[in-house]
Amino acid sequence: MHAMQYELTLPADYDMDIIRDRVARKGHLLDDWDGLGLKAYLMRERGIDGSPVNQYAPFYLWDSPEGMNTFLWGGAFQGIADDFGRPSVRQWAGLAYEEGGAVGHPARVAVRRRQRVPDGVRLGEAMEDAVRETQRSAARDGAVLAAAAVDTSRWELVHFSLWGHEAPKAEGDVFQVLHLSSPGRDRLPRGRRW
Repeated sequence: MHAMQYELTLPADYDMDIIRDRVARKGHLLDDWDGLGLKAYLMRERGIDGSPVNQYAPFYLWDSPEGMNTFLWGGAFQGIADDFGRPSVRQWAGLAYEEGGAVGHPARVAVRRRQRVPDGVRLGEAMEDAVRETQRSAARDGAVLAAAAVDTSRWELVHFSLWGHEAPKAEGDVFQVLHLSSPGRDRLPRGRRW
């Protein structure tokens, strides 16, 4: 499993209905993308849920690197680059994935938290802690799913969760879920990834 995200931070006075309309028109295009576990079409609005910015920031869990590479190099991602400029695309190696009790319900909000892996800690212990946090998040009321991944170039963990209600029990940046494409969610391996 690979996690991926890019962020388009938009002007403070940007009409976020433009993003809502874009997702309404194009979100279905990845509903059957080969190699995609899930794509959460995420948006934050300045002043809502503590967000300091307007931002479009889709989050992906890929079940194959070929699917991710086809998306990036095969033309689909070019639409974002053409319309908004080429954003930096963050990638993390998957550590854990768990589905929650609300897995059959629509995802309403997402929470993403990035954290540095502190210097001097044993890496195996830090990764096991991330796996346990994923399990705890997925077990909370209203959780649709939870995942953890690591970027070893920056030694940064990302914790990602989807929630079926507006009040998630997780810390981090809160996003509205505009659409969820999940053609390969059943192929995402559960549990620890090593």
